[in-house]
Amino acid sequence: MGNKLNGKKIAILVADGFEQVELTEPKEALEAAGAQVEIVSPADGEVQGWNHDEKADRFPVDMPLSRARSDDYDALLLPGGVRNPDQLRMSMRAVEFVDGFFVTGKPVAAICHAPWLLIETEVIKGKNITSWPSLKTDLSNAGARWVDREVVVDDGLITSRKPQDIPAFNKKMIEEFAEGRHAKRQAA
Repeated sequence: MGNKLNGKKIAILVADGFEQVELTEPKEALEAAGAQVEIVSPADGEVQGWNHDEKADRFPVDMPLSRARSDDYDALLLPGGVRNPDQLRMSMRAVEFVDGFFVTGKPVAAICHAPWLLIETEVIKGKNITSWPSLKTDLSNAGARWVDREVVVDDGLITSRKPQDIPAFNKKMIEEFAEGRHAKRQAA
């Protein structure tokens, strides 16, 4: 992947119950592109991954959500899993952290169930977006234009449907993260 992301610091926000492959494969791709990546979480010390409906590995938390600031990162990755975004969307601190990326025009990548969290930030109105199919109605009701494609990019917001889309998701995520801030979104 080269060094497209040298000097970039990327946050991965997760709570217990994230889909493990949606963290590990994008994280590896970001690091291979030269990014410094930190796992940010409300979990204490370690965060629990899942493989579908079974517990998987635990990962060390690099930065507690309570101390994390969006200003300290260049971009944000939001892995899915059903439990993870459902917990995060109920946390005002998580919603504020995510919103900070949108306010400043920084790119955000969300896969599978992760766009559920974006509903709480109220930033998806009018955006083209994809997700796991069961979120279609929720995202449409929040004002997004839901489409069924492996990856969708709309003004620095990168979304994908499922783990099988990860190769296309990673490619677009790295392109958008390398591009950096999006002035149009920042001005909104």
